[in-house]
Amino acid sequence: MARWRQFLNWFNPHGRHPAPDDARSLQLEFQSRYHAFKLLLNANNQALEIMTELEKALEGTLPFGMKFIRSRTMGVFTRVYQMVNHLHRLAPGKYKALSPCLAQIRQALAPLTGTHRETGGSGPLVVDLSTLDKTRADEAGMKMATLGEMANRLHIRVPDGFVVTARAFRHFLDHSDLGIEIQRRIQRTEEKGHHHLYTVSAEIRQLIQDAAVPGDLESAIMEACRQLSARRGAPLHLAVRSSALDEDRQGASFAGLYHSALNISPEHLVEAYKQIVAAAYSPAVMAYRFSRGLPHEDTEMCVGVMEMVDAVCGGVLYSVNPLDIRDQAVTINAVWGLPTAVVDGTGAADRFRVSRSPALTVTGRDIAVKEQKYVCRPEEGVCRLDDTGSDRETPSLTDAQALDLAALALRVEAYAGTPQDMEWAIDSAGDIVLLQSRPLQVLAGSPAAPAAGDRPGALPPSLFNGGMTASPGVASGPAFRVTKEVDALAFPDGAILVTDRALARWAALLPRAAAVVSEKGSLTGHLANVAREFKVPALFGAVGAMDRIDGQDRLTVDADGCRIYAGTVQSLLAMDHRRTATPLMTGTPVFAALERAAGLITPLNLLDPDSPAFKASNCRTLHDITRFCHEKSVHEMFRFGKAHRFPERSSKQLRAHIPMQWWVLNLDDGFRSDAAMDRCVNLSDVVSIPMRALWDGITAFPWEGPPPVDGKGFASVMFQATRNQALLPTVRTTMANRNYFMISKNFCSLQSRLGFHFAITEALVGDRSTENYVSFQFKGGAADFSRRLKRVRLVKTILDIHGFRTDITKDALRARIDQHGADIMVDKLKILGYLTIHTRQLDMIAANPAMVDHYRTLLLERIETMLNAPSAHPEERNRHVGSNQS
Repeated sequence: MARWRQFLNWFNPHGRHPAPDDARSLQLEFQSRYHAFKLLLNANNQALEIMTELEKALEGTLPFGMKFIRSRTMGVFTRVYQMVNHLHRLAPGKYKALSPCLAQIRQALAPLTGTHRETGGSGPLVVDLSTLDKTRADEAGMKMATLGEMANRLHIRVPDGFVVTARAFRHFLDHSDLGIEIQRRIQRTEEKGHHHLYTVSAEIRQLIQDAAVPGDLESAIMEACRQLSARRGAPLHLAVRSSALDEDRQGASFAGLYHSALNISPEHLVEAYKQIVAAAYSPAVMAYRFSRGLPHEDTEMCVGVMEMVDAVCGGVLYSVNPLDIRDQAVTINAVWGLPTAVVDGTGAADRFRVSRSPALTVTGRDIAVKEQKYVCRPEEGVCRLDDTGSDRETPSLTDAQALDLAALALRVEAYAGTPQDMEWAIDSAGDIVLLQSRPLQVLAGSPAAPAAGDRPGALPPSLFNGGMTASPGVASGPAFRVTKEVDALAFPDGAILVTDRALARWAALLPRAAAVVSEKGSLTGHLANVAREFKVPALFGAVGAMDRIDGQDRLTVDADGCRIYAGTVQSLLAMDHRRTATPLMTGTPVFAALERAAGLITPLNLLDPDSPAFKASNCRTLHDITRFCHEKSVHEMFRFGKAHRFPERSSKQLRAHIPMQWWVLNLDDGFRSDAAMDRCVNLSDVVSIPMRALWDGITAFPWEGPPPVDGKGFASVMFQATRNQALLPTVRTTMANRNYFMISKNFCSLQSRLGFHFAITEALVGDRSTENYVSFQFKGGAADFSRRLKRVRLVKTILDIHGFRTDITKDALRARIDQHGADIMVDKLKILGYLTIHTRQLDMIAANPAMVDHYRTLLLERIETMLNAPSAHPEERNRHVGSNQS
């Protein structure tokens, strides 16, 4: 018995066993660990999303301030801290080195993670537009900071004016505890549900309209207005516009949701200011925040006050086609009068198309019938004229003006480094006035075809079109498919990495890869982060790409356009380097602070979990800790089955028409609520997804008994059995002929003994593919070591073909597969269930190559048949296994 116990210790090296009767204790232990595991994965996803935001900011194309850096840095640190705590719960005392690593990073980040919130006592209440640039977005909002940058750096004409700052907003809300009342009502909405949103919005806006503006703020606003009037030297009318700190950002533009008050007289300016602030709590804005998961506490409304431009014509232009980034033509929409009809989409507009090459040329005009236009009233306000007279069918722009607008668009785009969405007006003197410029949201991968004059050259038909840009750029190289570890070992320098899943382990190949194409993956995953860090073009979510490009020797991957071409497309490769604009934020003190913070957060040094260097003490960044915690949490979660002995007397025997004993312990929610309360349970009462998948494989085909007797193989089995008494069927053990399932709805740990063979299969299968794993361990057999080794190599070959990562240590096999959808994981479990039954006693013929080839072919054919066959009712399959399985 001692040797038998020694063998069982291979499955339970730590020897942690609860009392046999303490099923409830085991259930609570599993539920606690599973809860910690899920919380860790959730914190992991949130940390990676914030890292993606930081990497986007590192491109330097969008203005930001220290508030952005502090909030993202503190946010990602908090998530990683949570991950470390959850991992400590899964493995108490095992990864102690993580805590000092985290503390060291925290100390280095401390200057940037202070929780001090700017109050009404810091910063000016009003700033003049002539003093603004990109670094002051935290004071003036992105909209006005961008206008200041255009005016003061590019010397583009914008309306003269000033900004009522974020400090002024906080000062206004702190006055008379207005902010406290607003937050109280917002919390009430969150408690009672979103159907109360309209009522609460009306209450908040009325509070703001009724509130008194602090005396010092009103004085500052009116003094700035008097100075503006003095510069104007004529009667002054004003445009009062929102410039919220979170407005005009990619992914959360709030486009059209905030408010503008046009053609306002100075005496009504303070009331107009309150209108703009109140609009920050309109139903549309509050609903937008709810849907995007943006906290209302972050609302900070700056307000731009500018000279009103009494426009002859105006409109909006896009510097590229927003539906196809390959289309480089400038699109201009224009109307007579104010650009309001274009901005809010209420009227027909003329459309001009300007090609960039070989020189700016008007290549298209679509002149609308413009029956309405908006104009300034002589006294105050804006009116709509429904009769435009002779202007009705007259182009609102000349070709020369369209070309001037296109030239302005290209100038701003080149400076900003990204396509632009620009609002403009032309005044009575014929001068262009820029009213707003923000990043244009371009839909990559649209099927819209660019005009021939704007193509980078004659492009061949694409092999594939779709997916998402995970890392921008264009690259060409030989196609190399990587789906398992052995493929990675042969990956050549400069190749296109083509894979079915964007696994973090492939990050080790990125320094040698020209580009990456993956059928699955997201922008926030580890591989996407590292691809952007190494500036490797990456196309993810390219479903079906592997089949489309199969057989191609060389590819060109256009990650921006979400297309893949056969061969080398030189015109696209040249286009990848066409934009050489200096990033907007580069070189500023704020950007330098971001670089310092990001250097401690986003780099990933721990790439290979199988490397000896993959250990807690080597974590140098928050991304390293995130990667380490994620990998080890999976490892610790799936040690649950082999670290706990099955409490037999607290389990239920599975009613199966098989002369073998199968026992089931429900750890959480693995049974139907009305499952029988007696000592047995029917398969119909089991709702565990992974257990039922294993059972489908176990019962898919009858076991045909041992293979034809090989004299030497039989002699080997008999000899080993006489040497090892624990392997004899006559030796009674608690494990003899019993097989044990520990289950929840999404989890299963199967410990099985079939004859002389022992296996542990553990799985987590649910709706989130990033959390799904299957782990398989196999050992045993009564033949000599050589035959046992050949048998596990046969099993390894089959599992390799089906995408498992496998490893053999002596005669023990370990296999794992992860991050597939539930349907794929179910198929993998069916394979393991089938092999658990049908590889029994194959060690007897392992020394006969012809017999090994026969059984390998038979096993693969049966697996293929099983996976392609319609699912039979599991209760019927119970009888198909056969009585010779005992």
